[in-house]
Amino acid sequence: MTIPITRPCFGPEELRAVQLPLESGWVVQGPFVRSFEEKFAAYTSARFSIAATSCTTALHLAVRAVGLEPGDEVVVPAFTWISTANVVEYCGGRPVFCDVDLQTFNVNPAAVADAVTDRTVGLLPVHLFGLCAEIEPLLDLARRRSLWLVEDAACALGARYRGRHAGTFGDAGCFSFHPRKSITTGEGGMITTDRADVDAAARALRDHGTSRSDLSRHQGQGGFLLGDYEHLGYNYRMTDIQGALGVAQMDRVAWILAERARRARLYDEMLADVEWLCRPVVPDGHEHGYQAYVCLFRPEDPGWHNVDRLHERRNGVMACLESAGIATRQGTHAVVIQRYYAEKYGLRKEDFPNAYFADRLSLAVPLYPQMTDAEQAEVCDRLREALDG
Repeated sequence: MTIPITRPCFGPEELRAVQLPLESGWVVQGPFVRSFEEKFAAYTSARFSIAATSCTTALHLAVRAVGLEPGDEVVVPAFTWISTANVVEYCGGRPVFCDVDLQTFNVNPAAVADAVTDRTVGLLPVHLFGLCAEIEPLLDLARRRSLWLVEDAACALGARYRGRHAGTFGDAGCFSFHPRKSITTGEGGMITTDRADVDAAARALRDHGTSRSDLSRHQGQGGFLLGDYEHLGYNYRMTDIQGALGVAQMDRVAWILAERARRARLYDEMLADVEWLCRPVVPDGHEHGYQAYVCLFRPEDPGWHNVDRLHERRNGVMACLESAGIATRQGTHAVVIQRYYAEKYGLRKEDFPNAYFADRLSLAVPLYPQMTDAEQAEVCDRLREALDG
């Protein structure tokens, strides 16, 4: 693609960073992972940060750490990346889906409340595309019903709600460092929490359930002895090569996020006259992290009578840009129409209209800090031409 959907922001600092663990000989989870955790905690104002191999594994660790058991129900959005629901399944729980707000793509707090039953133990809201969900009513619901709340903040680095960073409201938050995210370690994830018990449990579970990490064992006395394994854990350890890359990315995170926000504001201005494209909404009290610039293709108000036709028109616009060398993507997918969940739980798209419309009609355009004015103008010009093209 001439203009990709995103582009990681790497320079000499990142190149040098990944060399350092190779020179030291310590390439497994170690001092650079610890430094990355400390920098991430400081940036988000979380008490603890725990690195993992991906946001999916971070979510898995988090829901295990807060006590998810087989048979438990957890409320999750119907429009999200599939791993939000998968981690509930991994623990033998049942994801109970709720619809989203079509303007923000985030969960509708009223729909969340309606989905809670006597078997519900937790809420798993998503801060989608870099915009925090309306978290206060969800926290109030969690308090009233004695539920835990884990934030899927995969996209939400730099996102704030009433001045507070995403991932610091509930019992835990989980972030992604996939290459499409604002900073990247290739693959990788992070848990944030203020709970010491969640921190301790997640650290043990990511390392096979041990009570003592390799680094602490080798740096202390009696390193020839293995630790105790008190829990059934996993191998979800981030390597020190990834940790070093994360440290370098955190050193430039302020610039990365500022440039993403600047490019997003330019899109807002440049696409203001494109009436068939609904640009990202930023409600009062929110600061968007702009992991992606996701619009809604809306030449007409969507409904069951026209959504399939609008979907085909959206795909035509995206194909037109693709032929011009410009990458686009749908925002994410409606999990409720994925075969595994639809068949297992007998789900119907009609029960989640906004999630289905978002699946069919969302449209993300290229966004990255190194984007040039010429590239951004080309995207906007081609979009204008594409509807009738």
